[in-house]
Amino acid sequence: MSQYQESKALVLEYYRELEMATAETVGAVVAKYASSDYQWYGVYPFNEQRGSEAVVEAFWKPFYQAWSPLQRRQDVFFAGTNEIDGTEWVVSMGHFMGLLDHPWLGIPATRKISFLRYADFNCIKDGKIVRSGFFCDIIGVMHQAGINPLPPQTGASFIYPGPRTHDGLLFQPQEQAEGVKTLELVNRMVKDLSELNQSGNDRCPPELLAKTWHEDMIWYGPAGIGASYTIRRYQEQHQYPFRTGLKDKVFNGHIARFAEGNYAGFFGWPNLTNTPVGGFLGLPGNNVRADMRVVDIYRRDGDKLAENWVLIDLPYWLKQQGLDIFERTRSLVNS
Repeated sequence: MSQYQESKALVLEYYRELEMATAETVGAVVAKYASSDYQWYGVYPFNEQRGSEAVVEAFWKPFYQAWSPLQRRQDVFFAGTNEIDGTEWVVSMGHFMGLLDHPWLGIPATRKISFLRYADFNCIKDGKIVRSGFFCDIIGVMHQAGINPLPPQTGASFIYPGPRTHDGLLFQPQEQAEGVKTLELVNRMVKDLSELNQSGNDRCPPELLAKTWHEDMIWYGPAGIGASYTIRRYQEQHQYPFRTGLKDKVFNGHIARFAEGNYAGFFGWPNLTNTPVGGFLGLPGNNVRADMRVVDIYRRDGDKLAENWVLIDLPYWLKQQGLDIFERTRSLVNS
């Protein structure tokens, strides 16, 4: 039961030092905990980076220069063995909170509290972080600054809460059997979706989702799509627009997929490839095939899934469609 405790302690200490860092000192903190061949997967415009110095220059230093002081407000924290390659991972999900006192990615300073939703996957080997998948919802920050780079979204927009049960911070060891049960359920759900992709059935009945989801499930999607509550409203506000708008969907697999206790998570690079022939995100359809990088964090309640927090690198998907929302924002907003 205690097999992940050292890795959890390492990541928590890393986070503690990050929270005390500044733009001038954050490089030393990342270098202390990262391996010499550190590999970092970041959303657009940060992208993939190699080595702690490159990661700091691409993301951490500009982030600390724009936001201060920073708090990491975790809602979910757990570890597990990646069923894909047997590596050990620790994931944290929640929000960074700070004062956006300087422009960031073309988003003007608001001088007010801002929240950056994130999911941070870290692979631990020999006491070092060797790989990370860092996803954050930049469009959500744009919304808080009064900038809407996309048409109105189908779901609800708000600062998402953590688990309804307030038990997502798994600092203590968990029963191994519970994680096995959670991952098996998630994999059954993924299998159902993969079969839908192959069948071409883009308007499946709610009974199909009810095999693995509670009726009062909550789906917290990325800004630009929004959140939905109950199976039927989730289908109306996300699943049907997603499935009918995006064709020729191919699942490319995951880099990491694991569970502990009642929680599971995965991310891919990319997870999906699709073509928006029917239009998506309120934008017109086209024939440009594009990749989607996606994070899913799940909470299991009994024998079904109850909550799902999702991050999609929508700016990257839009960039492939010919729309760079950061360049467009800089050109329109005096930052």
